[in-house]
Amino acid sequence: MKQQFLEAGKIVSTHGVRGEVKILPWADDADFLVGLPRVFVGGREYAVQRSRVQKTCVLMKLAGIDDVDAAAKFRDKTVCISRTDVALPEGSVFIADLIGLRVVTDTGDEIGTVSDIMTMPGNDVYVVTGSREYLIPAVPEFILERNLDAGFVRVKLIEGM
Repeated sequence: MKQQFLEAGKIVSTHGVRGEVKILPWADDADFLVGLPRVFVGGREYAVQRSRVQKTCVLMKLAGIDDVDAAAKFRDKTVCISRTDVALPEGSVFIADLIGLRVVTDTGDEIGTVSDIMTMPGNDVYVVTGSREYLIPAVPEFILERNLDAGFVRVKLIEGM
């Protein structure tokens, strides 16, 4: 079952004196968090007044957080988003939706479940845990199908994997 709220980053510090927080995003690109109407921190919803990218982080002003002391209380907290606030590009999925999916080969053998996704410079790598661990590059040559509704990923293994 898809989770309604997804962890999207961590507040690592404050920025300035007017209550902005600095978020290290857990996304392919920091721009992903810019333009969201709201975020959730500590189980509470906060309207986003403004946000912008600074290097690899996002600076965000949350409604009701108006000074550096109030913002400092958010340090080391996880930022969550609602999946209804995000439109993913065609063919993209949230990593959280892949974790736990069954993994079957092109011949129909079940080899385990997706236990982790390693984000590498060239492409992601699916960590599949079963009777042994498999590291499968997330490229079309190896990932044949991702079916979130049916709960599986179909892969092609080669000798040596």
